[in-house]
Amino acid sequence: MWGEHRYSVRTTWTGDRGTGTSGYRDYDRAVAIGIEGKPTLQASSDKPFRGDPTKWNPEDLLLASLSECHLLSYLHACVQAGVVVVGYEDDASGLMVEDGRGGGAFREVVLRPRVTVAEESMVDAATAAHAQANEWCFIANSVNFPVRHEPTIVVAGISDARAAGPA
Repeated sequence: MWGEHRYSVRTTWTGDRGTGTSGYRDYDRAVAIGIEGKPTLQASSDKPFRGDPTKWNPEDLLLASLSECHLLSYLHACVQAGVVVVGYEDDASGLMVEDGRGGGAFREVVLRPRVTVAEESMVDAATAAHAQANEWCFIANSVNFPVRHEPTIVVAGISDARAAGPA
């Protein structure tokens, strides 16, 4: 199972309004992202860049990739640690800063997973599993900015949350 893994995607610009890119305001930022056997994503640039705010943009997709990769790595880490996760949701956010020259970069992403475990005895191991997940996450290991974690661990059937510190 070790080795190289290659991925393919077809990204198609669908925003020609009849005059192509004759001017900055003359074309739509609409894009179709397709992978064989999967539903096509309708995407665009973000609204501040003349995009359609109802469609996925590259920044959304990067943040979603980091969040999902951590989630999947975390679930695996929990299985190995004997932690039974019965719920997981993440309210992730990212900060991108424009450089004033037409470009920019993400400065950080913060994942805020709220994890529900089956038993109170699992809380400490569930908290520790975030560090392992971060080490395993292919996407987090591929970016050049910090991906921080501010997890909250709760026990199924108990209403008071025990917050874990940043991972």
